[in-house]
Amino acid sequence: MNEIVQVGELDKYFGPLHVLKNLSLMVQKAEVICIIGRSGSGKSTFLRCINFLEQPDYGWIEVDGLRVPAQGSGRDYRTLIHNLRLKTGMVFQSFNLFPHKTALENVMEGPLTVKQMDKTAARQLGLFYLDKVGLVHKRDEYPSRLSGGQQQRVAIARALAMEPQVMLFDEPTSALDPELIGEVLGVMQKLVQEGMTMLTVTHEMGFAREFAHRIVYMDEGHFVEIGPPKQIFDAPQDERTQLFMNAFSRFERPGNGG
Repeated sequence: MNEIVQVGELDKYFGPLHVLKNLSLMVQKAEVICIIGRSGSGKSTFLRCINFLEQPDYGWIEVDGLRVPAQGSGRDYRTLIHNLRLKTGMVFQSFNLFPHKTALENVMEGPLTVKQMDKTAARQLGLFYLDKVGLVHKRDEYPSRLSGGQQQRVAIARALAMEPQVMLFDEPTSALDPELIGEVLGVMQKLVQEGMTMLTVTHEMGFAREFAHRIVYMDEGHFVEIGPPKQIFDAPQDERTQLFMNAFSRFERPGNGG
């Protein structure tokens, strides 16, 4: 087995609200997992627990051999979380770019400040990843001069510049106008083809159907069903998955998610 991400018996509460309920998952290297479900089912919270942007209450997370338990404190524990985050890159719904920095400066920021890379090397790395997302010609532009799709592609380049083992995408196209979604999905498709391990919370069912190795359907904090796209789309086993997919198919448009 070649697991690069393992999640064990994960629980998360927000006050009295039990939002993640005993979740376990193993992800293979180069596997693409798409997480789908209704709003409020716990999808984004689960993703944010993987790199401890949300602190889980029970269970453990392991990325590339580094295991971090849910409960801990002190300097050594904070170092563990820091080291785990170095193995993961995260792309959010909102682009979260520094408005006072250019596209290139945004991409260079992590290598400079977190990895203590020298400026020449960080610049070379930044240019490489801007080129990878098709935006090297926009390197000197500020975020306000970029479209939403371009800003999200810079955000992907910024995450990739840390050279993570795993990429986490939290609904990366949900803030974009429909005509801009394709350019972001195009970058994600390229990463799939290059063998990047990815966990993606998405409503882009076309992407999930074509590029996911497995799809996780979540409902009320549970993993209700996990399976290959053909099973989830064409022959879901659980009634809750069936209802969700039936509702989706009624509103599906030709080319949706492409």
